[in-house]
Parts: sequence; C-alpha cells; structure tokens
Amino acid sequence: QLQLVESGGGLVQPGGSLRLSCAASGFDYYAIGWFRQAPGKEREGVSCVSSSGGATKHADSVKGRFTISRDNAKNTVYLQMNSLKPEDTAVYYCAAVLQGVATVQSWCVIRVDDYDYWGQGTQVTVSS
Repeated sequence: QLQLVESGGGLVQPGGSLRLSCAASGFDYYAIGWFRQAPGKEREGVSCVSSSGGATKHADSVKGRFTISRDNAKNTVYLQMNSLKPEDTAVYYCAAVLQGVATVQSWCVIRVDDYDYWGQGTQVTVSS
C-alpha cells in the first residue's frame, strides 16, 4: 500500500551535512517521522512533521542540527542534517501515520509504535 522510499544517505565527514529524502504518493494526511537505528542499539525517534507541515519535533540529540520539512507538491519529506557527528551514524528510516482523511493536523510524535508504514532505510555514516 503506502510505499516509502528513503534516499540521500552516504558517507560524510564529521561536521558535514546530508539531506535525506522520503518519497511517496499521498502524503497529505500523514505525519512523517524519521527514525534511526545504530548497530547494537534500539531504534530511536529523530524528527517528525505533522500532516499540515506546521508542527515539527526533534529529539534532544539532534536539536539545532537537524531540520525536518515537507513538500507535498513533490511528494517528499526531507531531513536536513548539519554538523554531523560520528554518533549520528545509523540506518535512517522514514515512517508514516495517518492523521486524517479530509483534514490535516498540526501535531506529531516520534514514538516508534505510533507509526504504521516504514521505508527500508538509508545508511548514514559519519567518519573521518
């Protein structure tokens, strides 16, 4: 059904930047979250954007460095990652949860269990 495709991952040096993209059709009524999972660690929430695009959240570990945004016209949600650190190394996943069938909402959460649709992930490696 709803298929999410991440892209933009790769190898970057500490202090560098990457922009991840999550593409799908029919995102309008879905909140989108970004999550990551490092080797040996649990999957953790990174950022989310509400279906309206008007509300975002970021985990404390990435506040001030990462920015999530959405462009429904392009069927894409972005995660701009700046000032990357080695501890940001992980597989990054985008996920979606339906927030309405005819309206958009202005809130979101970044709890793994709240999301119903998941992409396959894109690897981000921060290393010198």
